[in-house]
Amino acid sequence: MTLSDDYAGPFDPGFTLADLSRRALATLTREWLLHGHLQDRAGIPLLYQFGVEREGSEQIAIDEWASASPLYSLRMQDTLGFRGDTVDVILKNLQIDIGSPPQFMDFRLKYIDDQHAEFWLAHCGALLDVEPMGDDWVYGMCHTIEDPTFDATAAATSPFAVMRPIHRPPRVPADRMPHCHWHIDIDPTGEPAQAHPNLAVVGRSLAAQLPVATIAPDGEPGGLVGYAGDFDPDLRFEDFSHGTLLAILSEVAVQSHLLLRGYLISVSERIGEARAAEAGPRVLVGVAPVTAGRLASALGIDGADAAAVAKVLQVHPSFQPPGYVAPRVELVDPSTIRFALLASPIFDEADGFTWLGGLGREGDRAVGALARAVAPLADSRWVAPRDDERVAYEITVEPHPDAAPRREEPETSLARISRAASFEFR
Repeated sequence: MTLSDDYAGPFDPGFTLADLSRRALATLTREWLLHGHLQDRAGIPLLYQFGVEREGSEQIAIDEWASASPLYSLRMQDTLGFRGDTVDVILKNLQIDIGSPPQFMDFRLKYIDDQHAEFWLAHCGALLDVEPMGDDWVYGMCHTIEDPTFDATAAATSPFAVMRPIHRPPRVPADRMPHCHWHIDIDPTGEPAQAHPNLAVVGRSLAAQLPVATIAPDGEPGGLVGYAGDFDPDLRFEDFSHGTLLAILSEVAVQSHLLLRGYLISVSERIGEARAAEAGPRVLVGVAPVTAGRLASALGIDGADAAAVAKVLQVHPSFQPPGYVAPRVELVDPSTIRFALLASPIFDEADGFTWLGGLGREGDRAVGALARAVAPLADSRWVAPRDDERVAYEITVEPHPDAAPRREEPETSLARISRAASFEFR
């Protein structure tokens, strides 16, 4: 089997992520982690449009992360075989978490012993996003939000684990490096952490109850199978085996779904179900096109045609992982795609608080916006689904002599304000 370092060739209707090489899968992992991190760049500003003040938005962010990160941290531990209650387990989790996409959130990690560690950020893209807004915003992110959410993530490994700052922003002097510096301690004599009330709510969702990803036989030789060995402070995703990367990608997609559920559940509790139902599809409109453009560039998907759009739909994390989402992408002719989502668990969540819960309504804008991020002259319309489908669209990319690209959706423009939208991995 010949594996590809990109997806630059023709559209393949039978394509799966397993057709990509280790190198390409490592690239995709970084992009999917950054996609998950971008969710708040669209989701939190929407709250201000709903009349939520900064302090209320900070509380929703706390609810969101504290109700999702402990769940997906344990899932990743089980997938890669490093479940335990020592500090190196916490460090490994930080290396594969949408809260810390590598380079953009450049965590440097130091293991001291089983109960002590340190980390510092040589580059914090999130800080650089909020610093121009003033110290109140920096304090809100780096103090109000980080204290409970860091501890919630650590508590997934040990209820006695805490993360405490050595120094953190606001930066004094203004160019202080590293951006922040923390220590992690596990003290069995301390007070055990209490789980966030919404942890159980998110935990009952179908996404959280999916079987954890398993490591399949490798499609190419080499690399670490799982992460049961020693903690590696210089780990790169290229160090993992082909099958391990496929399992990581599946779990990264689940991380994104769980985090969005945490956000929408909190929005519902604090400002009502109607606002949550409105926010979900609008977050998708904001983030999905940004990720689509990044994926096209990262995987060498050239051109602004229907085939390019179809290929991006096959690798977009919002339509993953298999078993929770079931997309169907058909290239009908050189200018037309039929894109459908089959009946699958994502449509069976009782509250509809999912990436795709708004499709068929406000979320339909996301499909067209995603397509136009790859092919600016693309258009999308809802079509009648077949018997096994929940929702379907016809996407056309057929330039006309006087055609001009439509204006970008406002939610997408909002997401692009973050440096993460244009960040270049090295």
